[in-house]
Amino acid sequence: MTREITVIDNPDASRFEIHVGDELAGFAEYKLLPTTIVFTHTEVDPAFEGQGLAGRLVRRALDVSRDTGLKVRPLCPYVVKWIDRHPEYQDLLEAA
Repeated sequence: MTREITVIDNPDASRFEIHVGDELAGFAEYKLLPTTIVFTHTEVDPAFEGQGLAGRLVRRALDVSRDTGLKVRPLCPYVVKWIDRHPEYQDLLEAA
């Protein structure tokens, strides 16, 4: 049985969450500024590691950021590495 994987923005908790079925599998915390979203921490529950969920979570979070016109400031090392490996997301980075 395959459980559905969903990514949602939970603005009350300031994080994007990835769910596998009904279970919270991981999250990407952020701080929202007027024109920028600052990703501060990404975490996947050890029970769900090795399934590519962190990458799916970050991709969706960045897609939502793009759709809403936000620039991205990645402070989370995982998000930094993910963007480095996916040059099609470089344009989202906040100018230094």
